[in-house]
Amino acid sequence: MSRDATPQLQRRLGLTLLVLYGTGITVGAGVYVLIGTVAGYAGKFAPWSFVLAAVVMAFTVASYAELATRYPVSAGEAAYVRAAFGSQHLTRFVGLLTIAIAIVSSAAVALGSAGYIREFIAVPPMLLVIVVLIAIGAVASWGILESVVMASIFTLIEVSGLIAIIIAALWSDVPITPAPLPPMDMKILSGIGFASLLAFFAFIGFEDLVNVAEEAKDPHRDLPRAMAITLVLSTILYVSIAIIAVSVVPPKELSASSAPLSTVFRAVAGVSPATISLIAIMATLNTILAQLTMASRVIYGMARQGDLPQRLGKVHAATNTPLIATWVTVAAALVLALWFPLERLAELTSVATLVVFAFVNVSLLQLRRNGVAAPVPTDGPAYFTAPTWVPVVGLATSVAMIAASLL
Repeated sequence: MSRDATPQLQRRLGLTLLVLYGTGITVGAGVYVLIGTVAGYAGKFAPWSFVLAAVVMAFTVASYAELATRYPVSAGEAAYVRAAFGSQHLTRFVGLLTIAIAIVSSAAVALGSAGYIREFIAVPPMLLVIVVLIAIGAVASWGILESVVMASIFTLIEVSGLIAIIIAALWSDVPITPAPLPPMDMKILSGIGFASLLAFFAFIGFEDLVNVAEEAKDPHRDLPRAMAITLVLSTILYVSIAIIAVSVVPPKELSASSAPLSTVFRAVAGVSPATISLIAIMATLNTILAQLTMASRVIYGMARQGDLPQRLGKVHAATNTPLIATWVTVAAALVLALWFPLERLAELTSVATLVVFAFVNVSLLQLRRNGVAAPVPTDGPAYFTAPTWVPVVGLATSVAMIAASLL
């Protein structure tokens, strides 16, 4: 690169790193932080809340997979809306909402991380939140390959922690009972429904993959595969852990714990849960790293498209990362984490994400209606194509969950 050339994002991520990146965000934000809260609302039916959230997510995953291969750019959601509707105001709204989701999610998981860290050191939680967010912001500023490699290592560790809980449960004498089918009782169904909204937060992560599309080596081939693998792996892990959790720990006790999976591990293994707490810390840090990275890339992409000040789209020559955008996200996450509780942040994230998902599905339907072809070379790779009914169902399920959250 010449001295006068403008620094650009680099294509350094293959399928393996993309899967580890997506899975790491999803798993860290979910079981390690929210299993207790979900169990508090759904009780012994908590596994069904995760199943419901996964089903809702699956249709939008397919819509994202097609759009990500049509438009493999940072600030993906904003780009999809721009292509479908040509409205700068709508594009800016969706882009800013996507940024807000990542920032609010980072704040929520930072609070969850502080809960696990306090298992080891008696430090005020707000001080821990500040240290965590600043430290992770520094890593996100370092470089995309370095950030994703570190996130991938964290992912392998956090998945190993969940597998350790599953193995301990299988070898223990504690009876593990699959979740029964919920009865037709409105109070119970309402609890499962609201819990599924919180569980939906636990699946947030795959869509972050579209916002590192400009750093993927082969986005047309690898992004759809990475999204599908991330969803399947996360669902299997979530449902398995939820079944174990509500079988071995009373839901009320689980919901009251600041380190819920440590409580579960103590129940099934009968030993100190220090190892699981350490893994949980890594899992939450992993999610924060990925969310801050994603938010900075959306800010970068929107600035490059003219929807935000150009200064936010500058890439640092030494790190090849958007430094200004990264630290804007860190500052915003700090403010939210210091002012709002975990459950409220998770609920806000879920509802905002569902709104973005609705826009994504509508954008794909509008592109189909307009007959817009994918902007890829004729000799390039074909983009993934979802059946037309998929975005229709994705839109309907997203709107239904938004409506349910407002009741």
